[in-house]
Amino acid sequence: MNNALKHWKEAATLILAAGQRVGADGLLSRTSLTGTGTGGPGSGSGSHLPHWSRFDYDVLLLKRSSKSGFMPNAYVFPGGMLDSSDFSSEWLDVFKSVTNSADFGLRPVRQPPESRPQIFSTDRRQLGSPVPGDAALRICALRETFEESGVLLVLSEEEARQAGEDGFKDEMGRGLCRAHQLCSDELAKWRALVNRDPSNFIRMCKQLQLLPNIWALHEWANWLTPAGRPGARFDTAFFMCCLQEVPDASQDEKEIVRFQWSRPSEILQSYRARQLLIPRPQFYELSRMCCFPSLSDLHSFAYERATEGCEHLLPVISKVERHTALLPGDKHYPLHISRQTEADNRTDFELNDTPNGALHRIVMSDPYTPTLQITITPKYNHLLPLIEPASSQDSKSKL
Repeated sequence: MNNALKHWKEAATLILAAGQRVGADGLLSRTSLTGTGTGGPGSGSGSHLPHWSRFDYDVLLLKRSSKSGFMPNAYVFPGGMLDSSDFSSEWLDVFKSVTNSADFGLRPVRQPPESRPQIFSTDRRQLGSPVPGDAALRICALRETFEESGVLLVLSEEEARQAGEDGFKDEMGRGLCRAHQLCSDELAKWRALVNRDPSNFIRMCKQLQLLPNIWALHEWANWLTPAGRPGARFDTAFFMCCLQEVPDASQDEKEIVRFQWSRPSEILQSYRARQLLIPRPQFYELSRMCCFPSLSDLHSFAYERATEGCEHLLPVISKVERHTALLPGDKHYPLHISRQTEADNRTDFELNDTPNGALHRIVMSDPYTPTLQITITPKYNHLLPLIEPASSQDSKSKL
């Protein structure tokens, strides 16, 4: 962990996409945010987002407790803060079959070091960690996903050894990865232990001869909590992972009170219908995912794009226009913004100026009615979110 950070705590999160499971009756088995399974809110309302039925995969969302100190009642991707155990030297023994590979066999990123987000560019070895930073961030995302949802993404030692011999090609030559299926009692026992002490994740992997499947996680984004929010702020690495089918999941009844597997467009339609609350990063990334109704296409894009790197996305809130969050590339985004020493990075811009110029912003008329205004070209071969016309947004917000 980087204890030198003054205003952010480092975290990792996992966008988990999974193909719908087909039951014995030949029907898809899934959970719907609306509880009907026959259509999402806003169906037939003229939305330009892909209709939810076009998607052949679901995304895992977890509802945070109302007592949570960060984003209470919001639906989020699984994830959480980095722990010192994620950098423990004991992982060298767990990964002994692949430690002869640079960075545990993870692919190098082409993004120039000077433009890399700090959470990825920090030299963890200089901070005393024997584990490469890219590996520790993925270990954290997998551990937190297991703690919060019970989904365990691991490989046996034999699978990892074979993958290392094959050069970790295309998610270890296996295509889309899968969740490991322990018996329910064994899974519950270890989940409780890991929730009690994150270092038990290492102990579990050692005893069961498993490796966290860090190679199935692809670098996707980096979001930072903007200034002005009460409580903790987070510098979070986002990873994308695609599974062949939806695994079993359950809430932890502590931080998480509910889980849902639903299609990206269905989630956004439910959000606009005020049936659930999602934070800005979830809204932005789900809108990006709407560009790919096909799980195979999403997986291919995420895998190929990941070695390009990503931009750090620190929203800057206007002191004048408090409902507007600027993102990098916007004409009013500060040219020099500190992630280390300034507790309050905000700007005094007003929106009554000329409409010409680059736009990259999220405008929130209320917590359930966001509007994306984007005219920039994304960096690092990434996607722009699929934007819904304002008229369609307005019609759904009244449902």
